[in-house]
Amino acid sequence: MPNLGPTELIIILVIVVLLFGVGRLSRIGGELGRGIREFRKGLQGDEDEAPPTEAADKPSEEKEPPHEGDSA
Repeated sequence: MPNLGPTELIIILVIVVLLFGVGRLSRIGGELGRGIREFRKGLQGDEDEAPPTEAADKPSEEKEPPHEGDSA
């Protein structure tokens, strides 16, 4: 495989921009980045996933605020 120098890379970049347009390239880049983030998050989620505990299943009991007439 031949080595690509900076001139060849610039020519390839100009051709890609002409074919796809700047807007589409930015959208493709954003989707690619989002896909990579989701992939990494999925890999980390498998390792960090712990079985749920009883405390997580129960709703926390909320304490009612004191009334104005009540003395503490």
